[in-house]
Amino acid sequence: MKIDWNNIDTVLLDMDGTLLDLHFDNFFWLTHLPRRYAEHHGLCPDSSTRELHRRFNEKRGTLEWYCLEYWSNELSVNIRQLKEEIHHLIQERPFVQAFLQQLGSSGKQRILITNAHPHSLELKLSATGIDKLLDKIYSSHEFGHPKESQQFWQMLSKREYFDPTRTLFIDDSIDVLHSAQKYGINHLLGINQPDSKLSPKVVKEFQTITHFDEILPNG
Repeated sequence: MKIDWNNIDTVLLDMDGTLLDLHFDNFFWLTHLPRRYAEHHGLCPDSSTRELHRRFNEKRGTLEWYCLEYWSNELSVNIRQLKEEIHHLIQERPFVQAFLQQLGSSGKQRILITNAHPHSLELKLSATGIDKLLDKIYSSHEFGHPKESQQFWQMLSKREYFDPTRTLFIDDSIDVLHSAQKYGINHLLGINQPDSKLSPKVVKEFQTITHFDEILPNG
């Protein structure tokens, strides 16, 4: 993987599955929340897990899918509190700090754009401290549209100047990468192993990396 850093001024970065290990989120939504939901409501764990997975999939790609307040109301549980129960699983992916530090020393603008709800964002930044290595941070909840929507990109561009032709966007979501491509982001990169506990995935539409040491600006 080779990136011509001379042609890039801005690096837009996803958080979950890109800068941070997606294992925390996968374990929370697929295992921990269904288990605690069943305990809270006195339900059969297996049937409640299937039901929650169905309800999650119905909202996939929408802002509600990422919204802690929405699911707290829908499920009558405190999602943020349940996330804090397993906050020890929040981990950076390998070489993240070195990558962000070298971007900064190379004069690149480092902007985090995430679909994570502000409460989740706060929890993860507190656990990792990566905000100290970022120039700007935006949650799609500020704009009322997820990154999968063109409206997100239009609203982001009104808040933050960046030249799409000189911007690199890194995200583990293929749908989000397609959305960025449609908007006109010139340099796109995927992550082929966003969850360290799962096998790498095959991505045909975009170039991908496993870890950031493959594209260090000063490497």
